[in-house]
Amino acid sequence: MIVYVNGETQEYAENITVANVIDSLGLTGKKIAVELNKEILPFQQHSTQMLHDQDALEIVHAIGGGQEDTFVLAGTIYHSRLLVGTGKYKDLEETRLAIEASGAQIVTVAIRRTNIGQNPGEPNLLDVISPDKYTILPNTAGCYTAEDAVRTCRLGRELLGGHKLVKLEVLADQKTLFPDVEETYAAAKLLVKDGFDVMVYTNDDPIAAKKLEDIGCIAVMPLAAPIGSGLGIRNPYNILTIIENAKVPILVDAGVGTAS
Repeated sequence: MIVYVNGETQEYAENITVANVIDSLGLTGKKIAVELNKEILPFQQHSTQMLHDQDALEIVHAIGGGQEDTFVLAGTIYHSRLLVGTGKYKDLEETRLAIEASGAQIVTVAIRRTNIGQNPGEPNLLDVISPDKYTILPNTAGCYTAEDAVRTCRLGRELLGGHKLVKLEVLADQKTLFPDVEETYAAAKLLVKDGFDVMVYTNDDPIAAKKLEDIGCIAVMPLAAPIGSGLGIRNPYNILTIIENAKVPILVDAGVGTAS
């Protein structure tokens, strides 16, 4: 006979009990809850409740929050969905402590910031956020043309020993810091062709997001609200549409306000 167990079709002999199924799954003695045909089945009835053809069982157990909640970027599995930056801290020690406390695995770095090591008289940012511990994500913050963004990414690749993962931002103006989508398209095409793994900042337009995915970007990062506004997601419908249409990770960027 056919029994559906957690949505999967299983074939069992006649005259089988719920306890028999639990045992066959290696769950005897485990802390579980069972639902039979959308009705809770008390533990005391597991050994006496007979199953029939086309019955549906749901068997659940408790897990830690977030277990197996992972995503993949450029072939690397990440368990934290939070990306953090390196600006606005009072010193490098505060930077280190904040990033450690965040649990983030990916840390963005503005390439043209001199404390990454270009100036031997300044502390080295990579001493406190080691590439051995974190994925360093160079970004093109402050770039307003495709040409500048591409040059910055190439500089970052040279600086970090061939590092290919970058966050592409091409801004339209200094007031709103909204993305210049046309320049972003142009930069993305050049960077993908040049072998970069591109995570790209864009607006919350589902068409633009899909086009950037089609260009070859490995992740799309639509804004939630203007950079620095802390307003949270202003257009959840657009963000949802972007996620539903995407085959690459979608990371909401800018104006989020709080990661929770």
